[in-house]
Amino acid sequence: MNVIEITAEKKPAQDTIRLAAYCRVSSDSEDQLHSFAVQIRYYKDYERRHPQYRLVDIYADEGITGTCMDKRDDLHRLIRDCKKGLIDRIIVKSVSRFARNTQELLATIRFLKDIGVSVYFEEQGIDTDKLNSEMIVTFPGMAAQQESESISGNMRWSYKKRMESGDFNCCAPAYGFDLIDGNLVINETEAVVVRRIFSMYLQGYGKQAIANKLNEESVPRRHGTKLWYAFGIDYMLNNERYMGDALLQKKYTTDTLPFKKVKNRGERPKYYVENANPAIVSRETYAAVQELQKSRQKNMGGKKTSYPLTGMLRCPDCGRSYRRQIVRGRAYWLCSGRASGATICSSQRMAESDVHEAFNKMLFKLKKHHHAILGALIRDIEVMQSKTSENHEKIAEIDKEIADLAARNLVIVRLHTSGILNGSDYSAQSSEINNRISALRSERKKKLAEDEGDEQLDKLKELQSILDEYEPTEAFDEDLFHQIIEKAVVMSKSGIAFYLIGGLKLTEAIA
Repeated sequence: MNVIEITAEKKPAQDTIRLAAYCRVSSDSEDQLHSFAVQIRYYKDYERRHPQYRLVDIYADEGITGTCMDKRDDLHRLIRDCKKGLIDRIIVKSVSRFARNTQELLATIRFLKDIGVSVYFEEQGIDTDKLNSEMIVTFPGMAAQQESESISGNMRWSYKKRMESGDFNCCAPAYGFDLIDGNLVINETEAVVVRRIFSMYLQGYGKQAIANKLNEESVPRRHGTKLWYAFGIDYMLNNERYMGDALLQKKYTTDTLPFKKVKNRGERPKYYVENANPAIVSRETYAAVQELQKSRQKNMGGKKTSYPLTGMLRCPDCGRSYRRQIVRGRAYWLCSGRASGATICSSQRMAESDVHEAFNKMLFKLKKHHHAILGALIRDIEVMQSKTSENHEKIAEIDKEIADLAARNLVIVRLHTSGILNGSDYSAQSSEINNRISALRSERKKKLAEDEGDEQLDKLKELQSILDEYEPTEAFDEDLFHQIIEKAVVMSKSGIAFYLIGGLKLTEAIA
């Protein structure tokens, strides 16, 4: 028996390696612009010093935490471009700039390696293309993670000790209080409102009715918030701070990366401190409110029931979700804001059976024509993606111009500060530069948006696959509804707009 070894064809060597740079820049707007400009000049110079590279783009996120990748938009854009086959190599200043979470670091490196993209960490001199083992990159990754965990651990220990001793107050004082020198002090103007809210509830007002009354009278809130809402009233009526006590560690930060603030459901000890701060309402008033809430909740019949359409139907006027009502034995859906009196909407209630019927009619039509409809959309996105390389070149040109303008602006600032450039000339030149930078940023954002069709393309193909297998039926398919519908807006009593996965919007009339 002859055994023939078949070896995989090697990827032909490229004359030019397509390079991408990733960095995190300052979160301050002015510093960010300067930092971004510095990074652009550095990597452009790096490209000149290494003729084997062609710089595709510089991907920069604001100076947010490296412990979690979820909020780093440009890192996600970098990975999408790698998946498209636009990048051969990534350069990063250090491992900690890329990720402080060892698990995410290794997972990302493995994924990039699988699709043929290497990563070079300048500070550590680590090149994933030349590594036989992940251990080398793991060490600095673990060190960065350990540093983050150590800092977070020290802060948690400090908070815990202060809670145990009852010395921990809060970072953001509740409405009715000011934080002065680490101590809660009653804000008398706001305290009047707090006492009134407790009094109104005991008089028989509901939480939404209290909010409506305060809004009618234009009673101010804090931090520029304009309106009062029922959930805010609920929070105040259940906050023990108002009777002078404090329940500490209602929320806690997780021990492991990525750090998250979560509600404490018994995983951590809570600390109840009596007389922790001055009281705005008496203990008797607070206790009476708690008893009244329990009584009203009991009379309402307990927990709310979830239905297939819960959270899916939206009001075209205020954007709130619809909620279910039973009228003469028939199920209807109505804007929750209108039903509670929180908003004045022109929207009408809609029979549940009409929603089901509209969905089935829309689905039947889509099933019949989905190859033509979805095929055209998929082709358009694929054509758009073919322009990606052109966009990258344009984005690189925009980045260079932004960097040059930022450098010019810095020179002008220095000339003005030294007295060489008068105020009027400085204002005119600075305004001209900033306007141009704003225009370039808008153009950059538009070009980036053209490159973000991957997710939409995947969802459209998923929708097409679902429809290929779907067999029409007269019954409402709850699972299918949740599978392909993102939301449904009740446009009028006679029509519903269905927003499907992949960005498709179809409107169906109701007889």
